[in-house]
Amino acid sequence: MRILTEREIVVASHNEGKLREFADLMAPFGFKAKSAKEFGLPEPDETGTTFEQNAAIKALAAATATGLPALSDDSGLCVDALDGQPGVYTANWAEKPDGSRDFGMAMQRTEDAMNEVGAVSADERSGRFVAVICVAWPDGHTEYFRGEAEGQLVWPPRGQKGFGYDPVFLPEGFDKTFGEMTAEEKHGWKPGQETALSHRARAFQKFARAMLGAA
Repeated sequence: MRILTEREIVVASHNEGKLREFADLMAPFGFKAKSAKEFGLPEPDETGTTFEQNAAIKALAAATATGLPALSDDSGLCVDALDGQPGVYTANWAEKPDGSRDFGMAMQRTEDAMNEVGAVSADERSGRFVAVICVAWPDGHTEYFRGEAEGQLVWPPRGQKGFGYDPVFLPEGFDKTFGEMTAEEKHGWKPGQETALSHRARAFQKFARAMLGAA
């Protein structure tokens, strides 16, 4: 495994919600992080069929364009009753004809699909958020870190914190949705703690411990 020695890194995302989360997660490690948007980089087409492939597409594009190490994640909601959908197409389910994204519409679409297959009781509404972090270097080397958060889908949506599908995801063992949690509650991990809560925090925890020497 290649260790990340540089302290300047590109976060290969234009998603403001993800950028806020990564800023919160990376703050304790003294990174100088800039977003792909700050460099004026376009968003590459995510043509992969796995989270790993799409994360690599974004990270490699940013690393190649800037000459700096780049970090990207690809994440999504996988619903068991829908055979893992929307999965890698989680963001696509929110797309409107004008190219903008409406996650209220996406949550409704997911709920409608679950009702169509008869997934109405709590034990039929299981799923997980998945996040895969890819760190890429300008020479094409990549490292991957995967995190998952198990839970169930609730309706109607609850809470206005977080972003995306957070208001309909109730993590296992909790009585608050991600949409009702503060960033600190949702991430649930800082250096020295044993466990993380969110999928992105769990992936980042693995990244930090492997590449940054975090306890």
